[in-house]
Amino acid sequence: MVNSFLKTAEEKMKKSVEKIAEELKHLRTGRASPAVLEEIKVDYYGVPTPILQVAQVTTEERQLIIKPWERNLLSAIEKAILASDLGLTPVNDGNVVRIVFPTPTTEQRQKWVKKAKEIVEEGKVAVRNIRRDVLKDVKDKKKEGEISEDDEKRLEKEIQNLTDKYIAELDKLFEKKEKEIMEF
Repeated sequence: MVNSFLKTAEEKMKKSVEKIAEELKHLRTGRASPAVLEEIKVDYYGVPTPILQVAQVTTEERQLIIKPWERNLLSAIEKAILASDLGLTPVNDGNVVRIVFPTPTTEQRQKWVKKAKEIVEEGKVAVRNIRRDVLKDVKDKKKEGEISEDDEKRLEKEIQNLTDKYIAELDKLFEKKEKEIMEF
């Protein structure tokens, strides 16, 4: 039973960190990255389908080149990108759709860093909430007499170590993203 608390806490914390890493991946950095298109869906014969499933996306300097498997999807892809909240204007040349990523200003970069920090803080709060919930369960089991006081103290220490580990991981994710955003 004692190990089940640790296992549960670690699984939940790991999922929280993975979710935050995924959110950070979608945050713009000023660099052309196919990851920004992952959430955008295009109408493919009446079915909303991710752009990455109906086209080949390549990166060239500061632009994304989207070459759909079927040419009749060019305008649908263009419309989907315009309708998204990317703030980028696609250019359809009849063969491919190009998205040029302008060089962001320092002010834009600072906004993106601030947004990344907010996302990471949400992750830290989630990890701490998991710690709180698991420690509450441990205290409840202690009151019921299912675990000893020594086990309770050991679990508290190990759960705190897990919390520290995953918060440090979130800090590393933020530092990496901040460096990526501020890179010229």
